[in-house]
Amino acid sequence: MSQTFMWTHLLHLGCNMWNEEGNTRGREHRSNSNAFPTLHFERELWDEHILALKGAGVNALIIDVGEAMRYESHPELAVEGSWTHEEMRKEVDRLRSMGFEVIPKLNFSAAHDIWLKEYSRMLSTPVYYQVCKDIIEEVCAVFCPKYFHIGMDEEDFRNQRNFDFVVVRQFDLWWKDFYYLVDLVEKQGARPWIWSDYMWAHPDLFLRRMPKSVIQSNWYYGGEFENPSERNEMVLRCFEELDRHGFDQVPAGSVFSTPENFERLTRYCTEHISPQRFLGMMQTTWERIDPDWMHTHRVAEERIAAAKRWYDAK
Repeated sequence: MSQTFMWTHLLHLGCNMWNEEGNTRGREHRSNSNAFPTLHFERELWDEHILALKGAGVNALIIDVGEAMRYESHPELAVEGSWTHEEMRKEVDRLRSMGFEVIPKLNFSAAHDIWLKEYSRMLSTPVYYQVCKDIIEEVCAVFCPKYFHIGMDEEDFRNQRNFDFVVVRQFDLWWKDFYYLVDLVEKQGARPWIWSDYMWAHPDLFLRRMPKSVIQSNWYYGGEFENPSERNEMVLRCFEELDRHGFDQVPAGSVFSTPENFERLTRYCTEHISPQRFLGMMQTTWERIDPDWMHTHRVAEERIAAAKRWYDAK
């Protein structure tokens, strides 16, 4: 079945997905650094950014939910300013009325689950499994989504080396929890979506055990395409391997380190991914929508518009 190519942008409504509250080690110069007890949200900037993304040609928004919604089953996860179901549903409806596909994201990676508060230290326990079930069901009841991004990236020691508390699921336990989350999402009628970087360290295992039903977002933020480093060549090769093994993909690029990355990645993936499995492109900034960081979002808007102009004209 053919579908509209998704020009997707990741928005951070919930932002408590990195260091613990009060801990900025290694992220001193990032807006998304440590967890906060209040929700960072400015309606004027949010609305302005949404309109600019619409003008740039974005037709799908992935919203990091995290602590941004007050879960009725687990009100202890809320922060000051968390949105009620009614408030979140109203915003989702508004965005859909503007023509956006609205996709919720809850990152269940141990490297990005500070939003789960005490439950982030209870991974793979009966309590944890119940909490995951409760909040996925609540988010689906509010969003009624076609897709659901569950994160699952960077779960290793290197990405948690500055945390106060480090936990890494490995081997069959990682897969057990992953399959559990996939099953929860599918039971709600949504299609699971993940970051694909687990494949970088475990390519054969990933390709063998990953269900084809799960949308893949391999991510590459570099500027090297013609003569990449060994590591970057490996990451780029994953796009081709995922395609060769029949996975649907929405590759992710970013202005995070290389402003021109997104346009170049769009061209690369157009050349190396089969059209029937190339569902779209995702732009990321990894910065909250904050007055001090709007310049980053302006660049992202410009780059996704440029990539879409090239794609439409090719």
